[in-house]
Amino acid sequence: MEQLQAEVLVVGGGTGGTAAAIQAARRGADTILVSEFAWAGGMLTAAGVSAPDGNELAALQTGLWGAYLRELEQRQPGGLDHAWVSFFTYEPRLGAAIFADWLRLPKLRWLPGLTPLEVLREGDRIVGVRFEGLAVRAAITLDGTELGDLLALGEVPHRWGWERQAVFDEPSAPQDFSDFTRRYPVQAPTWVVLLQDFGTVAPEIPAPPAYEPQRYRGAWEAHGPQRFLDYGRLPGQRFMLNWPICGNDYGEGVARLVGTAAARAAFHQEARAHSQGFARFIQQQLGRRYGLATDAFAGGAFALHPYYRESRRLIGLATVTEADLLPPLRLPPDAIAIGNYANDHHYPAQQWPLQARALRWGGRWSGLPFAIPYRALVPQSLDGLLVCEKNISVSHIANGATRLQPVVLGIGQAAGLAAALCVERHCQPRELPVQALQEALLTDPLAPAALVPLLDLPPTHPDWLHWQRRYLAAPETYPEQAHAQPSPWMPPLDPQSQSFCGTVRQDSDSTWLETADLDAPVQLVTLWPNLNTQLSQCPDGQRVQAWGHLNRAGNWLRLNALAFR
Repeated sequence: MEQLQAEVLVVGGGTGGTAAAIQAARRGADTILVSEFAWAGGMLTAAGVSAPDGNELAALQTGLWGAYLRELEQRQPGGLDHAWVSFFTYEPRLGAAIFADWLRLPKLRWLPGLTPLEVLREGDRIVGVRFEGLAVRAAITLDGTELGDLLALGEVPHRWGWERQAVFDEPSAPQDFSDFTRRYPVQAPTWVVLLQDFGTVAPEIPAPPAYEPQRYRGAWEAHGPQRFLDYGRLPGQRFMLNWPICGNDYGEGVARLVGTAAARAAFHQEARAHSQGFARFIQQQLGRRYGLATDAFAGGAFALHPYYRESRRLIGLATVTEADLLPPLRLPPDAIAIGNYANDHHYPAQQWPLQARALRWGGRWSGLPFAIPYRALVPQSLDGLLVCEKNISVSHIANGATRLQPVVLGIGQAAGLAAALCVERHCQPRELPVQALQEALLTDPLAPAALVPLLDLPPTHPDWLHWQRRYLAAPETYPEQAHAQPSPWMPPLDPQSQSFCGTVRQDSDSTWLETADLDAPVQLVTLWPNLNTQLSQCPDGQRVQAWGHLNRAGNWLRLNALAFR
């Protein structure tokens, strides 16, 4: 058996694992990344969720997440604003190419095509992982697997599934377990597939075994066919299918994912067939012009693995619960990553009621911001290990907000940097001074990351670092409205912006522009704080000139500048 030695070992090439490996190696730690698949990036690439959710506001586009968006904008002709589920949609292959480029580092060795078989322990310390024909020993090991596999293999205390309301005093948790919570212990995964509008007759999508078209009836009933397709519209007349309503979410027998290898494989086979059936149903109902985008992924139109929304979850030094997501907003003193996605759970049988956590911002509704504490990445009583995926210490309920791609990318960046700092300081993760990690994240030379969610301070603002440090030094002063008091500042006008003159119309939920240039009113939205202020102060009937990017799928104009006339 081949024996390798590293300072940092990252197991799993998903969103968090890829970010962790990049950041550890950039810091200078000798790093080995071992992944199951030949594509790095996980949810953002190999799992096909190329329409990421959350952290969309300009102030939250920081760290590796912000760098990823800027790189996508540089590489994808026509920009990223194509769908209505996200402001950022792109070809999964493009995202995979970006991460592959970023992984080419002198201090990083990437070994794809391997799955962990055994966690190597010395007492209460993890010292490495064994794979088929290979063992890697390291000072710090990171679990970046999609399902928290190292937690099980290493007998690391962890959770799986629901908690009763009494455990964390979460208002959205069940008072007791039920047939529903037992049937669906975690959120349903989705096997993403990409469709192509061929414009002519596309090859027929074959029926999978036990094809039942009635499963999918009503999928777009509330939206209509075109809006349904535009939900995940990508460039090049392609459509990402990640649809929860009578769609390709699949949760039957989901507990098999943490059973035997054969049980997991059986679930995968069923989930992929279910997604194939959905694609066939769409083709049968909406026309043969729609077919499989067979060059979307390595091997076809189907993602390389399912989009897992939930994993085994570490029992850490602190646990993120629903209280950490609800108002009044609070800042943990050891904040190392940020998010703002509205809590969202997926189950095939019914909607699970959750406490609302939204705010009106930029002419639309967005989620309340929150921060992830470093302690949620550290096991309670085990050394040599950090987690960096959906497997952080989080409740089942709160996982619905922390599982999103930008948040996990931030968690991975923080975990990778923490591992490298532990190597530098010859200490264990629980001994690492969090202030050193926070300062290193804030001042990273390539991808500085916000740790304090301040919605009016994009990372390009001249006072950004000052306010980040100020609130980290005194987290009890963090404002409930997630804003500082920045000096006046405007983003540069994008030369690709379109210009429209018209009249603003306000209603309870949205801001609209009536203009002779378009055949119907278009919603005015923005990701920039100065424009959010202008929109909130704009009276009904105000004449304006607006510059921005028109998205026909979302029926919005994403503002880059606004002038009252």
